[in-house]
Amino acid sequence: MNFKKTFLAASAAAVLALTTLTASAQKTDPQVGGADMSPTKNIVENAINSPIHTTLVAAVKAAGLVPTLEGKGPFTVFAPTNDAFAKLPAGTVDTLLKPENKDQLVKILTYHVVPGKYDAKKLLKLIKAGGGKAMINSVEGEPLTFTTSGGTITITDAKGGTATVTTADVYQSNGIIHVIDAVLMP
Repeated sequence: MNFKKTFLAASAAAVLALTTLTASAQKTDPQVGGADMSPTKNIVENAINSPIHTTLVAAVKAAGLVPTLEGKGPFTVFAPTNDAFAKLPAGTVDTLLKPENKDQLVKILTYHVVPGKYDAKKLLKLIKAGGGKAMINSVEGEPLTFTTSGGTITITDAKGGTATVTTADVYQSNGIIHVIDAVLMP
């Protein structure tokens, strides 16, 4: 009888431990703009679901980058919000979305993409290893500079402009998205 109670107790503990381990191993993405994001969807699918990234989605479509960002990756995307695009001088977005400006639009958008998968933990580790600064080349070719203050990651572009990561670690099937509050310029 003692053996049976011990066996049942041990079995119950094992099931509880396995259930807890499984639940903690599943990643849940933060909401973006009040919308659920899914780590099983790709970058484009999740961006389309985000109500605060409609300008970015329109730009990605106009630039012809949808097939790339739906691809295998992995990619890390620093995704400016609609408010970030609204900070640009009046008429800038409309001008960039014109077919004759596609090359310039592609250059700006690919400057927001880094090949590989860089979550906040990895970025912070690189910043620490770099003595407070890390530089990572974008898909466009020019580097982005990363720093941190109080655990907040700031990105400095080639023109000296800065963007802050406002929502980090939105996992995708083909990479990761970090929401940012400004448009980066190569």
